[in-house]
Amino acid sequence: MVSEELLGEVERLAKQYDDEVVAIRRDLHAHPELGRSEVRTTRVVAHRLRQAGLHPVLLPTTGLVCDVEPGGGEAAPPRRPGAMLALRADIDALPVRDEKNVPYRSTVPGVCHACGHDVHTAGVLGAGLVLADLASAGLLPRRVRLVFQPAEEIMPGGAHDVIEAGGLDGVGRILALHCDPRLDTGQLGLTVGPITSASDRILVRLSGAGGHTARPHLTQDVVHALGILVSQLPAVLGRRLDPRSGVSLVWGRVNAGHVANAIPAEGWAEGTIRCLDPAAWETAPALAAEIAEQLVAPFGVTAEVETYRGVPPVVNDASSVALFAEAANLLLGTDSVAPTDQSLGAEDFAWYLEHVPGALARLGVRHPGDLRAADLHQGTFDPDESAIGVAVRLLATCAVLGEQGQRSSGA
Repeated sequence: MVSEELLGEVERLAKQYDDEVVAIRRDLHAHPELGRSEVRTTRVVAHRLRQAGLHPVLLPTTGLVCDVEPGGGEAAPPRRPGAMLALRADIDALPVRDEKNVPYRSTVPGVCHACGHDVHTAGVLGAGLVLADLASAGLLPRRVRLVFQPAEEIMPGGAHDVIEAGGLDGVGRILALHCDPRLDTGQLGLTVGPITSASDRILVRLSGAGGHTARPHLTQDVVHALGILVSQLPAVLGRRLDPRSGVSLVWGRVNAGHVANAIPAEGWAEGTIRCLDPAAWETAPALAAEIAEQLVAPFGVTAEVETYRGVPPVVNDASSVALFAEAANLLLGTDSVAPTDQSLGAEDFAWYLEHVPGALARLGVRHPGDLRAADLHQGTFDPDESAIGVAVRLLATCAVLGEQGQRSSGA
């Protein structure tokens, strides 16, 4: 079957699943689960894959991987040894309250899919169903591995779970989509090279001799030192590193004391250090610890600094970006690919790219023309569900293109 006919078959099959993948997304949205607790989500995905005749393999924690093998028959295209493509979806939700008034609103208090992982999961699952049908008809040219990864939103992330379980064994390339509410549905954000930043978590614990607020000179004023730390550490760190590295330290939690008239003996500040440059990512945590100790030393306060290595930047491989771009051009039109800037957001998809080439693309999920769309990690985030069908078609098309697609495009 020539490539045009194969693409037509992908479209025909994807259309059959359009309503189902939206229903699956709504079910997952209504029953969100936090990282490494995605028991129900894993069960739902595994059950549907088994119904399609596939054989999912559960990971030791939560999540699963599932291979789609090319079928036989006279129409089967030549199998490309060692050319297994992986399609990855993250399946966990966030500890964010769902603030939408919709039928599929989260039923779990304080937890919702505010980052679109339900869309990612439905998209990869739908692509897997299309590819399984192609394999049964002898039309799938390569092995494809579906990766449903747990715990993307926590550190250390679930990418390590997949890698340690052998989820990349035999994989030659890995692709993923991430919802982007700044792009209209039908657009795909692509860039070669870094597309996200590195991110680490930093926790600073200050301790000293507390006491009465009437006699601060007889104490080691942890609260005052904490104020200096949280206001000055980001600024000093930015002056000690090359500004082109895009280092950003932002606090998310600051805590000390229980009453107004007592200086506490301990205080904490916790946040993230994000870096656009991989070299700065290697040095920023140790430098932040050094600066923290220097800032609080005049107050006689002791600083204990712990940094938790998160993720490096996602660095997109040029050939993987070209594969995404070709699929988008064929499916959505030549104006569908939008250039995208490197973000200070982080993604543990980066760990896969330490082992195999691949790319993360930004999937447009904004209702066209809706400039009020909620951003990621907000309780009102509610993507255009027609973007799920776009994801299914894009991922399935990438799986059947490869070298064949490059030849058909004249590359």
